[in-house]
Amino acid sequence: MTIKDTPEEWRITATATPFRGNKTSVRTDDVVMPDGSVARRDYQVHPGSVAILALDESDRVLVLRQYRHPVRQKLWEIPAGLLDIPGENPLHAAQRELYEEAHVKAEDWRVLTDVYTTPGGCDESVRIFLARGLSEAEGERFDVSEEEADMEQARVPLAELVRGVLAGELHNNALVVGAMSLTAALAGDGLDALRPADAEWPARPFEA
Repeated sequence: MTIKDTPEEWRITATATPFRGNKTSVRTDDVVMPDGSVARRDYQVHPGSVAILALDESDRVLVLRQYRHPVRQKLWEIPAGLLDIPGENPLHAAQRELYEEAHVKAEDWRVLTDVYTTPGGCDESVRIFLARGLSEAEGERFDVSEEEADMEQARVPLAELVRGVLAGELHNNALVVGAMSLTAALAGDGLDALRPADAEWPARPFEA
């Protein structure tokens, strides 16, 4: 038996969009279950995201601390952002986010992992990149606003992030998944075995 997620779509008898927000919306579908009954499912429709685990030459990870209102906490996170443009190349979006949030560029990019954040209630998919060969970006810093105007930045050893994850001190999804995936890659076939930065992403098809 191959342990692998596979595409499948159950029949929908009715659908509605009771809420439309600035970036996301809520959809209600009536879905036919295997026994023939119909169940109503509400979920957030999301454009998708990219996140960047930026690793420097000292094996430190670039992290940002940002206020997140829904959970009423300041969370340590890795740089990330929405795929605002339909069909946008996720690598280009990741490079933009790393520049805008950290004023950093990277020479080597790989796909670390792809993840659905909350597949029971949201269709968001996040592609987490590994970025290496870091250096300061040229030009002026991006003009941040709102929550991003209060962001802090640090570089933290990977082992310290893993310790914080396992101790229940770090909770951001992309940071947790990214740090643990990188640790597994280092212990396994190595970073050169990771997928290339332009690897196919069925959850969010993109143009080359």
